[in-house]
Amino acid sequence: MAVEPGPMPDLVLTDHGRRVHFAGLLFDGHNDLPWEIRKNGQASFDQIDIATRQPQLHTDIPRLREGGLKAQFWSVYVPAGTSTTGDSLIQTLEQIDIVDRMVKRYADVFEIASTADDVERIAGAGKIACMMGIEGGHSIEGSLANLKRLYDRGCRYMTLTHSKTLPWADSATDDAQHDGLTEFGKEVVREMNRIGMLVDLSHVSPAVMKQAIEVSTAPILFSHSSAAAINDHPRNVPDDVLPLVAKNGGVVMVNFYSKFVVPTDQLKANESARGSIHDVVDHLEHIIRVAGIDHVGIGSDFDGVPRLPTGLEDVSKYPLITQALLNRGYSEADVHKVLGGNVLRALRGAEAVAAKLSR
Repeated sequence: MAVEPGPMPDLVLTDHGRRVHFAGLLFDGHNDLPWEIRKNGQASFDQIDIATRQPQLHTDIPRLREGGLKAQFWSVYVPAGTSTTGDSLIQTLEQIDIVDRMVKRYADVFEIASTADDVERIAGAGKIACMMGIEGGHSIEGSLANLKRLYDRGCRYMTLTHSKTLPWADSATDDAQHDGLTEFGKEVVREMNRIGMLVDLSHVSPAVMKQAIEVSTAPILFSHSSAAAINDHPRNVPDDVLPLVAKNGGVVMVNFYSKFVVPTDQLKANESARGSIHDVVDHLEHIIRVAGIDHVGIGSDFDGVPRLPTGLEDVSKYPLITQALLNRGYSEADVHKVLGGNVLRALRGAEAVAAKLSR
């Protein structure tokens, strides 16, 4: 059981904190490195060699090792505007190719995982297990067959929308047109359950959150969202949704973006406030209090955001989250749930539902 925190000085990673952190399976829900490689490196690891430190990025292999990352959902994001230009799917496939090239080039570091068992096996062998997440339903171009095609290429979740409302689902940051999901949108959720792909509800409207949870027979995911009770940005999860997540068996993976984690009143006073790692841990604790320790995780959004809290500047800083949780009275077992145990359980839940439906 956590204790109420007192004044929180700068965190210092202790030997105990380091042991607890590296004994866990840290599984981050969202990292946008593939888009950064495309945008600034011509989609080439010759241009940006992540085997060496890349200070212009949040992510590289030396700092991943320092941070103790064991598994990652790499985002294969493409802009929502590709739904207008008609090349959402092909661009998503190109992003998958970037991840595949990364895994092949740095084969001593990364390995593609297809299942939760793969994740544990790969992490146990000292590599980083790699899955992919589709960031926005525009990527499937209205086709359930494309959904399966992307699953077969290694994508294990899909965020139902990104920044724009789709013909079948409302976005959190665009005008609502459907009061949530259309019938086709509900069919997308059912198909994701059937094939074993996690339904990701980051970026969707509260109505979509509630309807998708009601439709889904598998655990859902918020791959990179925080608590609306602390920061009322529409990208965050309202308190009335959190008990539904718990009932469903899902997980809210907390985003690090300052704009989503700094308390609302502080942002009103200073819209460029960075906040600190303690703000992020406050979001973790709020979700724990409302939904329970089994329903929270870490979804950093590294290399996808312009501003990060002090103490969480890059992927080397993950151990400080472990230290902060230990300082607040959480047990080693509870910390390991937050780091990755919960999302691994949700992934297994989705696999079990798919196996049941296939029978």
